[in-house]
Amino acid sequence: MELIFLGTSSGTPTRQRNMSGLALRLRGARSWVLVDCAEGTQHRILRTPLSVMSLRAVFITHMHGDHCYGLPGLLASAGMLGRSEPLAIVGPQPLRAMIECIMQASELNLPFPLAWLTPDDLAHGPLLPEFAVDATALSHRIPSWAYGFTEAAIERRLDTEKLRADAVPSSALWGEIQQSRDVVLPDGRAIKALDYLLPPRRARRIVVAGDNDSPELLTASAGSADVLVHEATYTEEVLQKIGPGPQHSSAMRVAQFAAGAGVHNLVLTHFSPRYQDGGPLPLALLEEEARAQYGGKLLLARDLDHYVLDRTGELRLAVE
Repeated sequence: MELIFLGTSSGTPTRQRNMSGLALRLRGARSWVLVDCAEGTQHRILRTPLSVMSLRAVFITHMHGDHCYGLPGLLASAGMLGRSEPLAIVGPQPLRAMIECIMQASELNLPFPLAWLTPDDLAHGPLLPEFAVDATALSHRIPSWAYGFTEAAIERRLDTEKLRADAVPSSALWGEIQQSRDVVLPDGRAIKALDYLLPPRRARRIVVAGDNDSPELLTASAGSADVLVHEATYTEEVLQKIGPGPQHSSAMRVAQFAAGAGVHNLVLTHFSPRYQDGGPLPLALLEEEARAQYGGKLLLARDLDHYVLDRTGELRLAVE
């Protein structure tokens, strides 16, 4: 599984960071999904291997502008490029009204259909062939959600030792068996595919949270995750000075939760623009605060960071 960060700033952009946007796909696949779409997201996409033509679904965590104001422009660009495939859009109920209002006011007629869903609709059936997607309600000034993405199709490897021991000839029949199809050998023996497949590996899972001041709401969702992507807008010191009004998390609180939940890979994002490398409040302050609470794999996302979650559950930077 791959994660490509398209924006990692909160509220407003900086010279180095756009606002929220995250692409997710299976390793090497053309199709991908987008979580949040701030203004400028489509420009970041141009600096990646991704294409809006192969975008399968958009998931909006909440209706604050730094998470959704880029969606109308993205849709318009996809239409101008000739997209015809349907696009699923999952988000809060007001999202559809906002997009349809903009389309009407600007006379935007898309050449492809939009399939609108709310986070609650995800419980009613599969949306994507490659991922099972679920939603968890969070705590923010307006309704906000986290989306969990779990691999849906786990390939099973052949038990080659058993195949050879039973004199099943290495041929195209092995490919049929790996696809879970029963076969008949040239000598007339009937082979049941499941007898020659190794147990499937554990499905990988990534949870991407929207704005949230209560990480513990993710206990059930993130406890089974290989990766948690969560906002760390402030250090605890700054959060204490600002007070609870903005309803964001500090790096310390997210790290404490991740440690208690047993999350193996924690990626922090959505940093306040006040944190700038080389400035009076460097990003290292957030990292130091998190590392003091969390002993797992900790990463602070930067725009255009490209991560790979391998089949063993290790998260690493991709080698381009």
